[in-house]
Amino acid sequence: MPEVIFAGPAGRIEGRFQPAKTRNAPIGIVLHPHPQFGGTMNNQIVYNLFYMFQKRGFAVLRFNFRGVGRSQGAFDHGSGELSDAAAALDWVQTIHPDARSCWIAGFSFGAWIGMQLLMRRPEIEGFISIAPPANLHDFSFLAPCPSSGLIVHGDVDKVVPMKDTQALVDKLKTQKGIVVDQEIISGANHFFEDRVDTLMDICSGYLDKRLSQTSDAA
Repeated sequence: MPEVIFAGPAGRIEGRFQPAKTRNAPIGIVLHPHPQFGGTMNNQIVYNLFYMFQKRGFAVLRFNFRGVGRSQGAFDHGSGELSDAAAALDWVQTIHPDARSCWIAGFSFGAWIGMQLLMRRPEIEGFISIAPPANLHDFSFLAPCPSSGLIVHGDVDKVVPMKDTQALVDKLKTQKGIVVDQEIISGANHFFEDRVDTLMDICSGYLDKRLSQTSDAA
C-alpha cells in the first residue's frame, strides 16, 4: 500500500493510496475521526474501511487531515478539513480520471466532513457515515441530501446519543429520490469497541448490495 504525499490547501497531505486495477473502477475516500481527540488515518475503523474498498477493486485513499501525522497545517474546526477532503478527491481523480463514480466513508468527525463533501461533489454516489456527530455539529446543510447511503451507530454511544442520530436519520428519510439505510448495533459505544467486526460486516454488506444494483443497471 503506497504512502503518498499530495498538495492540500494548507500544505502537504500525507495519505495511503491503493490504485485500482481497472480504468473505470470507482473511487473510495475514507475520512478519520476528530484530530484533536487522537483521530488519524490509522484508526482501526478507517483502516478496515480502506481495505473494504480495496477488496472490491476501488481506487481508495485514506489520509491525515491538516496538522495530523505528516500533514501540514493546523486544525481548522471543519472548514479546512473539508477543503482537505476536496483536495484529496481532486488528487485521486487526477490519478484515476476514468473513474465511473465515487464513494465517501467517514467515522465520527470524518462522517460530518464526508457528508459536507457529498453536498459539493455530484460525482459522489454513495456514502457510509459511522457514528455521525449529530449532537456536536450542524447537519442542516443536507437539504436535500443528494446521495443514498448508510448511517451506522451504536445504541450505547455516550458521545453521540442515539436520539440525535435518530433525528438526523428521520429527517433524511423524508427526502424523495434517495434512500438512507440505518443500522443500529446493539451494545456498541461510539468507538465500536468489541463490535468492529459487526460494523464491518454491515458496511461491507451494504456496499455489496449497492454495487450489485449498479451492475444490474449497467
